[in-house]
Amino acid sequence: MRRGVVLALLAVLAVAVALCAPFVGLHPVTLRDLWQGHPTETQILWTLRLPRVALGLLAGAGLAASGMVFQAVFRNVLATPFTLGEPSGPSRGPMIYIRLGLPLSVAGAGGGPWFAFAGAVLTIALVYGLTRLRRGFPTTTMLLAGLAINLFFSSLILLIQYLSDFTDSFLMLRWMMGGLSRTVSFDDVLTVLPFVTAGTAAVIYLTHELNLLTTGEELAASRGVAVHRTKVTLFFAVSLMVGAIVAVTGPIGFVGLMAPHICRLAIGPDHRYLTPATLLFGAAMLTACDAVARVVFPPHELPVGILTALMGGPFFVWLLLGRSLDQNY
Repeated sequence: MRRGVVLALLAVLAVAVALCAPFVGLHPVTLRDLWQGHPTETQILWTLRLPRVALGLLAGAGLAASGMVFQAVFRNVLATPFTLGEPSGPSRGPMIYIRLGLPLSVAGAGGGPWFAFAGAVLTIALVYGLTRLRRGFPTTTMLLAGLAINLFFSSLILLIQYLSDFTDSFLMLRWMMGGLSRTVSFDDVLTVLPFVTAGTAAVIYLTHELNLLTTGEELAASRGVAVHRTKVTLFFAVSLMVGAIVAVTGPIGFVGLMAPHICRLAIGPDHRYLTPATLLFGAAMLTACDAVARVVFPPHELPVGILTALMGGPFFVWLLLGRSLDQNY
């Protein structure tokens, strides 16, 4: 009963944010403007605000689900794509695209997301390979491994920036801040949609396996879970989502850390309920943060990646202080 109420409230929250966010911005848009057919406000709503909100909902849901999967597979609430350095991997593909003068996304099937997907797979493979070197891989070492991988890929990104001209370098810098502040169209939404849909479908399908993986690999295997195949499938799904999202929005951190943890506190660790809750809350959270980022420093728009980092940094420290660093999931 309680879980149903929480899911219903999260659904209402997500719908409310989706309906209200298009009307928030430096240029106010009201229902009265739309009713009276004002061309400027109508164009702003349909060509700028609605695609941006749709992309925010998709990106928030995908990033939150990716964080939830990492926390379950690694059995630690500190494990997310961002804290383990994954966004720096897929960031290289779009950087190369910018350097070559190619678009970050093309309607339906952009090359940028596929390059980003390859970088995400490589990063996850490196982190997962390190955790498999020996049993009982401590959280401190796992986080340091993610930091090392992040620093390595970040140095490659800096090299690409250094070799680029001023215009491309500035574009890369703004893109690396992560956000939806650039001109977003429905083409961008169509680019991300199939990747996030496929990834979330795989995660939802494997919720039972996720529950068993949180009890440990040996116990999960004894209950009939094909552990290696399940992990590979989940990592592939996460790479699809994170790669496509990062290719279009840039790296947006800490959504995958905060959303699953907050939902776990509210609804419990059962992934049959935690998965839809995380998807709904992650979508609402990022979209709401983006709406706030539009108006918090007028007349400029703050990249939402900066705002989520300002929120996620203290949240990460709170998690560290509130638990043993090597405590499992």
